[in-house]
Amino acid sequence: MATRQIEASAKSEDEVPTEVQEAIRTLIRWAGDDPTREGLLETPKRVAKAWREYCEGYEEDPSYHLSRIFHEVGGYDEIVLLKDIPFQSHCEHHMAPIVGKAHIAYLPRDYVVGISKLARVLEAFARRLQVQERLTAQVADCICENLNPLGVAVVIEATHGCMTGRGVRTHGTVMRTSRMMGVFKRDEKSREEVLRLMGVK
Repeated sequence: MATRQIEASAKSEDEVPTEVQEAIRTLIRWAGDDPTREGLLETPKRVAKAWREYCEGYEEDPSYHLSRIFHEVGGYDEIVLLKDIPFQSHCEHHMAPIVGKAHIAYLPRDYVVGISKLARVLEAFARRLQVQERLTAQVADCICENLNPLGVAVVIEATHGCMTGRGVRTHGTVMRTSRMMGVFKRDEKSREEVLRLMGVK
């Protein structure tokens, strides 16, 4: 896992390393504006703090959220699904926003995890520089490795700022990625069932 290098004197919420602020001023100048004008004076600090928040997933272990499990589930042995989980990430190629929703499901073997923890796993991986394909795989792999379920299914649908705000500027285009593991990969009926529950055609 990448480790963010922060100066000892700049670890508080209110302090931002000078070199980070200067890098942002350089970008503003390169874009054609004046970083010393009134409206932009505090922008370097604001941008730095925003990016610290955007990338806070580097300081988090997603597996931690799956460490507390529950065995007493009253014999429940069907699909557990959390759908339409909103998320935002940034692509590693252009650092442009990736905005979308995820559907995460698993078929428990012996125990379950608090449902909000699935969203926390997604958030931990999303708050890094990403590509959607890797994000999808990381979420599924993390759940599979830590919960040892009979199956895992993750589907992510998102729009990419690198397509909507630059390049081809194609608005309204949604990219869908999926990762099926265990029974959802091996058994067609199980895969069809989980996709139907997700509302994915």
